[in-house]
Amino acid sequence: MEKITTNLWFDTEAEEAVTFYTSVFKNSRIGKISRYGKEGFEFHKQTEGTAMIVEFELEGRSFTALNAGPNFKFNEAISFIIHCETQAELDYYWDKLSEGGDLNAQQCGWLKDKYGLSWQVIPQALATLMSSSDREKSQKVMNALLAMKKIIIQDLENAFNS
Repeated sequence: MEKITTNLWFDTEAEEAVTFYTSVFKNSRIGKISRYGKEGFEFHKQTEGTAMIVEFELEGRSFTALNAGPNFKFNEAISFIIHCETQAELDYYWDKLSEGGDLNAQQCGWLKDKYGLSWQVIPQALATLMSSSDREKSQKVMNALLAMKKIIIQDLENAFNS
């Protein structure tokens, strides 16, 4: 067991979300699931048998998903970044995670999935392009990046080389 585990707070859809996330990431698995019983209903308001805690892994990272009611919602202050080697990989994660999500206010590879969790899907090459010692080239990449929702690697490279 890892010393630190990321906990994701859901209203009632923890098990559904975990099933979705483990279908998107190939190297993933669902672990133990604890379920609510009759005890404590006056506090937790969850139907008996509803998942309380779902343990899962994505790409070797441990998570728990907790059904704990509507008190807290995800926001952009906490998000996950997916580093992709190719445009095909970037497109895969972008398309899967953005399906049913909110893309309206997003840019620079950011998206909000259908559960309200924020992700940034970026190419690994972005760090190299942005940290170039040629400041003019890295600024051209930044300008191109700011105009994108889903990142197109070739467009970043074209900006760098222009």
